[in-house]
Amino acid sequence: MKGMGNMMKQAQKMQAKMMKLQNEMDQYTAEGTAGGGVVKAVANGKQKVLSVTIDPEVVDPEDVEILQEMVAAAVNDALTKVGTIVNEKMSKVTGGMNIPGLM
Repeated sequence: MKGMGNMMKQAQKMQAKMMKLQNEMDQYTAEGTAGGGVVKAVANGKQKVLSVTIDPEVVDPEDVEILQEMVAAAVNDALTKVGTIVNEKMSKVTGGMNIPGLM
């Protein structure tokens, strides 16, 4: 029974650390770029896009499609990068255990 009590204490500690990490997610940010850096997007750990910056030189009213593709690419790049940061932080909390449904 003593082993079960220790396991429960460890689970409670892990749960508290995970709750703290989830509350801090908006503090972790990453920048994604496209078009050699002419389009930039910043996202946080809660998968929210915080900003999109576009170099005015690439704004061509005749070719909006390429600009749209670059914005999507920059946003996806930022989300991928911040996802990696969040996964690394979560892995530290869970000790590398893959717990389905956490993130």
